[in-house]
Amino acid sequence: MFYCCGITEKGVMSHNEDALLINRDVIDSGMSEQTIHAPFIAAVSDGVSGERSGELASAMCLEMVRDLRYDSTVDLQSGLLDIHRKLADYSRSDPETHNMQATLCGIAVDEDQNIMTFNVGDSRLYRFRQGKLKQISRDQSLVQLLYEEGSITMEERKTHVHRNIIFPVFGNLKSDPQIDFLPLDGMEYGDVLLLCTDGLSDCVSPLDIEEILEYPEPLKNRMNRLVKKSLEKGCKDNITVIAMVYYEDEE
Repeated sequence: MFYCCGITEKGVMSHNEDALLINRDVIDSGMSEQTIHAPFIAAVSDGVSGERSGELASAMCLEMVRDLRYDSTVDLQSGLLDIHRKLADYSRSDPETHNMQATLCGIAVDEDQNIMTFNVGDSRLYRFRQGKLKQISRDQSLVQLLYEEGSITMEERKTHVHRNIIFPVFGNLKSDPQIDFLPLDGMEYGDVLLLCTDGLSDCVSPLDIEEILEYPEPLKNRMNRLVKKSLEKGCKDNITVIAMVYYEDEE
């Protein structure tokens, strides 16, 4: 069984362009807390800043991901690309939603508890294991490209003038996104998988995340502490985070 806890917070913004999905539950405000048997999907989505109807794009994206009804027979790549194209078609249909777009980062667990991760954009997946945080997803952004080619340093990524430019997003009218897929080799006892939008990762350092996740309290309390930390650090974006842990069924 898996325990998942997620929270999405508009922060200082007037509305929330983030949303989260845990199994069958899509929300754009507050917390969702569930104990789930596989198969299921958990994911976060962020309406791209500067695009119209970002809140609609993220919610629609996750609602369609939910409706995939994932298991090992589902072609996840084909299903996600189909969602992207439906979002693009919808955005063409109305000037009010023209070019609405969203990031997507998630975890798909099949009935045999095999875990596949997927990512488009700059929302993130981390694994917290034995006190150490590791980023599993790869940011699909201009600053990540510049970092990988050696043009900027790790520290310069955080303050670069173009740090908010991301390449592929769901709903882009010009081209299909490149979806990064990565299988995870199971979960060890004590592992926490953490999904978040850039409202958290841009403001809360890996060291701060490690310190909060190590704290001996219920997971939902630690999620609230992460959101609070981001706001204390001056976050000017929406904040969304999901944590997932695995435990054996009781006989």
